[in-house]
Amino acid sequence: MYPYQYDPRFQNLFPPGGGQGFPAFPPGGGQGFPPPPPGGGGQGFPPPPPPGGGGQGFPPQGGAQPPSSPPPAFTPTPKLGSGGPSLYAVDPGAISGCLYRYTYIWPRNGRPYWFYPTFVGRRSVAGYRWTGSFWVYAGVDVNQIREFQCV
Repeated sequence: MYPYQYDPRFQNLFPPGGGQGFPAFPPGGGQGFPPPPPGGGGQGFPPPPPPGGGGQGFPPQGGAQPPSSPPPAFTPTPKLGSGGPSLYAVDPGAISGCLYRYTYIWPRNGRPYWFYPTFVGRRSVAGYRWTGSFWVYAGVDVNQIREFQCV
């Protein structure tokens, strides 16, 4: 930290004991800065985030953690069949029954994947997607889900 040096040119701006309706600056009329608060980062910076917090706020701090193990080794079979487009949209209320459970997702486009949902909104689901090696936080629009099955 840089040392604070008093400059007498500014003594009339902040006279000891205050003046012209302003309180004294620095508090108590002394020289220097007060010490940082306990647990503070010092030098005007906030304290560091707690261990285990998400980087860049993703996943949200205090949010659910990914599963500690990989998804099941088997691949579920779709109940609607293996072909053709579906006319029905996935209901967020239905997929909310899969919260914090291994869930296999068949998207309308793309390859199916394992998912571990931790949040269900009106039109989207967020959670952890299995890459084949590790879990990554992701979100999906429920309109993009053709079918799902939780185990």
